[in-house]
Amino acid sequence: MAVPLNENMWDPDTLERKPSRDGFGKGLVALGEKNPDVYVLCCDLTDSTRASWFKEKFPERFIQVGVAEQNMAGIAAGMALEGKIPFIASYAVFSPGRNWDQLRVSVCYSNANVKIAGCHAGISVGPDGATHQALEDIAIARVLPRMTVLVPSDWLEAQKATIACGEMNGPAYFRFGRENVNTITVEDTPFRVGKAETFYDGSDVTIVANGLMVYESLMAAKQLEKENISARVINLHTVKPIDREALEKAARETGGIVVAEEHQVQAGTGSAVAEVVSETYPVPMRYVGMPDRFGESGQPKELLQKFGMTASQIALKATDVLKLKK
Repeated sequence: MAVPLNENMWDPDTLERKPSRDGFGKGLVALGEKNPDVYVLCCDLTDSTRASWFKEKFPERFIQVGVAEQNMAGIAAGMALEGKIPFIASYAVFSPGRNWDQLRVSVCYSNANVKIAGCHAGISVGPDGATHQALEDIAIARVLPRMTVLVPSDWLEAQKATIACGEMNGPAYFRFGRENVNTITVEDTPFRVGKAETFYDGSDVTIVANGLMVYESLMAAKQLEKENISARVINLHTVKPIDREALEKAARETGGIVVAEEHQVQAGTGSAVAEVVSETYPVPMRYVGMPDRFGESGQPKELLQKFGMTASQIALKATDVLKLKK
């Protein structure tokens, strides 16, 4: 292992499973205890986003805006410009989806210190269906100047991401899921904004992933080992600012890259990686993600399987890259 990870990682039956939104709730409380300038605003989704944990501890610093995501972004921008550190919490389809204009002008153009938590992201939202499955949020967030974009892999990394956002200055967006996911990191697993981490070392091909796709990528690496293929797995939890050095190094050393994300294959993490690789050390690339369509209702595992966001599909894409290398 290149970094400390859960010792039970290869035995999913023994892994703790929690939704990454739990890490957001815990991170908010930790920040609130350390800094009285931290505030939380929510759009009538307090329990679902875990903003309720902050509300219970610091009710005087919690603002229930109601179903008004554009208004919430504007209020938060004003608070930030007066020295507060506001976190705005909603479903990702609504924030940054519905309030993108306010985030662009009131938050990013003003360089307001607002933190945007997009919960219920990805196809793994499941039965809520296409209208609530945010599969475009990384794309629309990363294109905004001054916006940091984070996609943690499990609840513990989400907690670290939340705290890191609260301690940095400037706009930041971070996305979380609803479904329980395997806890693959530990307290000692490094987390630095803008710094990718190698979770599994390999020399034949690199798999770059974030969110719940990090675990699937690790499982894919194990599958590939049975075929005598050595796969490196990089956790790219920060899509912006992206770790250009780590990606160029991986391209040079392994000669091929697969990017796996729970997002549209266009304009998301895969596109961000390709932008770097094409400029530094071009190599064959393949992508695992949503194939230019909306989601649908279903159980999370069924949807991930249907749309090819699994370890098996990642492994197949890796073998495609190896063929292109030859």
